[in-house]
Amino acid sequence: MRIDSEHLKRCWFLGGPTAVGKTDVALELARRLDAEIIALDSMTLYRGMDIGTAKPSPRERTTIPHHLFDILTPAEEFSVAQYHQAAQAVIADLLARGKIPLFVGGTGLYLRALLRGVFEGPPAQPGLRAEYQRLIDREGTKSLYARLKQADPEAAARLHVNDVRRIIRALEVYESTGRPLSEQQQETPLAESDRPPHVYWLSPPRDWLYDRINRRVDQMLEAGLLEEVRSLMAPPAGLSRTARQALGYKELFDFLEGTGSLAVATEAIKTRTRQFAKRQHTWYRNLVECREIRITPEECPTEIAGRILDSTG
Repeated sequence: MRIDSEHLKRCWFLGGPTAVGKTDVALELARRLDAEIIALDSMTLYRGMDIGTAKPSPRERTTIPHHLFDILTPAEEFSVAQYHQAAQAVIADLLARGKIPLFVGGTGLYLRALLRGVFEGPPAQPGLRAEYQRLIDREGTKSLYARLKQADPEAAARLHVNDVRRIIRALEVYESTGRPLSEQQQETPLAESDRPPHVYWLSPPRDWLYDRINRRVDQMLEAGLLEEVRSLMAPPAGLSRTARQALGYKELFDFLEGTGSLAVATEAIKTRTRQFAKRQHTWYRNLVECREIRITPEECPTEIAGRILDSTG
């Protein structure tokens, strides 16, 4: 399942590691391009998860129209295929209105799906899923994860041991088709002539980025992240597995449920976020469609946006 290449060519994409400053650069690009912004982030989809996801402010979202933000409750799951379908609908709407779709965010899996398409896979197998759930009930999620590591080591390396939904799906695909999900998901890039020409990612100095991450975590806590997490835990709806694993949220859920101290949770958030930023770098470097935009600490968002526009030459 792919997006029409002629539609893709009219879209712009801005990625980069967390805390690099994508929002401010994107707002400047949108103003200059007469674009509207589409979320390229798996967690800004959720209502109520605002501080920890660093969503654009209400004022910023009023100044430039934003799409695919706050479309889910934290109790809902949302697949890559569902995101792909929702994004196609927004692209069609914006192009029909003469606007440029500008995708902004740091979820590499979503970006790859937009650029290369989505593997739909075999239908769900209720019998297999019930078997996997019984295994979890008997032996815990680590046992299920170990089974995936044997069947599909590449998929296992991309998933967290507690991401039960995706682990089950990967095992289900393997059992149903006899081929690893990671092998089947390797959609090839479009021919160079069909690729969108405006796919950029911001590449900062690593030490500078890590310092920004550490300071931003402190700022989020000062802004009320702990209170936001506490409100999300309130009944009756609860949280989906995906929402519960979000950076900054999982660690505070654990703290509020009696695991460790706030200081330990804070350091865990910083460490996990830095690790995530490193993985994001790898994602972008491995996508041949992406153009690296090296940035310096001295540049402001207006200057970075200007350089991107100048590079289209």
